[in-house]
Amino acid sequence: MTRQNISSGAPWEATVGYSRAVRVGSQVYVAGTTAVDENGQTLCPGDPYRQTKAILRKIEQALQEAGATMHDVVRTRLFVTDINHWQEIGRAHGEFFGDVRPAATMVEVSRLISPDLLVEIEVDAVCL
Repeated sequence: MTRQNISSGAPWEATVGYSRAVRVGSQVYVAGTTAVDENGQTLCPGDPYRQTKAILRKIEQALQEAGATMHDVVRTRLFVTDINHWQEIGRAHGEFFGDVRPAATMVEVSRLISPDLLVEIEVDAVCL
């Protein structure tokens, strides 16, 4: 099977040794994605809803580069720093996946790599 690595161009991908997404056969795995721009600056500080939307747009782009769409997503994992924001985060997730309804998990974590980051999301997709 052929392996396709997708990079977002972020400098830390090479430093840490990971890809934004990897496609092997019909399966696409998108790494934990946060609301940061190409310079590592946090997008929408303090706003979990807007951070979630920004993250899902980045994920959508990575999936497109892998030849997949949001409709191919079968699993999402959401890591949040404050579970009290679950409704705003869930609302943004639902705006992208309302009709797809992937298996989903949302868990609270003690922190992410930067204190400004409120949400990190990874997804798995299967292209049929």
